[in-house]
Amino acid sequence: MSLGTKAAGAPPRDFDFGANWRRYLRLVDEARIASAVASLRNMLAVQDLDGLRFLDAGCGSGLFSLAAHRLGARVWSLDVNRSAVACAEELKRRYAHAAGEWQVMEGSVLDAGLLRGLGSFDIVYSWGVAHHTGRMWQALETVADRVAPGGRLFIAIYNDQGALSRYWLHVKRIYNGSRLSRAAVIAVHAPYLVGLRWLVRRVGHRGGPERGMDLWYDMHDWLGGYPFEVATPERLRGWLAGRGFRMLREKTCGRRHGCNEFVAAREPGILE
Repeated sequence: MSLGTKAAGAPPRDFDFGANWRRYLRLVDEARIASAVASLRNMLAVQDLDGLRFLDAGCGSGLFSLAAHRLGARVWSLDVNRSAVACAEELKRRYAHAAGEWQVMEGSVLDAGLLRGLGSFDIVYSWGVAHHTGRMWQALETVADRVAPGGRLFIAIYNDQGALSRYWLHVKRIYNGSRLSRAAVIAVHAPYLVGLRWLVRRVGHRGGPERGMDLWYDMHDWLGGYPFEVATPERLRGWLAGRGFRMLREKTCGRRHGCNEFVAAREPGILE
């Protein structure tokens, strides 16, 4: 579902994901890396990725590129935001044990020519990326095309909540309007997006945020993440099936906001 990218008057600025990741990078430690590694193992149902070609299409902080590297993959990290590219380079500098097996580059997931030039991959990972391009379905087509026969596609796309998604689009436009409007949006939503979620984790005796993330920076990503598009799980299942992918695993939000995650294989399977 395209929610559009134009507001009345001057359109809002796109959210600076790279700046948010740059601030988050100060929190990265072995515990967060281990959480990211566990997330990949769990969703891909593997113990390692030894020797496999792994494309992180829209790498953000580079944390999951690092996780794939730790699992033994040959990693290509791609992001359109220069600050995000710099973040991935910094994690590579800090933690990579075989730097030659990890390539980091600037580029867009919409650039089909660039991605074709990289070849095909055993794993294409594009978590929470396509819905921020302004051309979500085109971006999904481009990254899915890079999955080798027998490879796997791991994507996460914002859940379509209908009217609530239109509300969040309005919030994101306000957040990206000015510093004052951003502060107002944070003041209204932080008690729920940070405070309540933190309390639920404490009461439930759960560990740190999933996937090695952080509640504060996740909040900024959610409130500010613009452009913004959504899709229902049903539509994504149909889209994947129509392109020759077999669903292996999914993790959906129900009626809540957030990302629906899908892992799908292009036959024949090489990791089974």
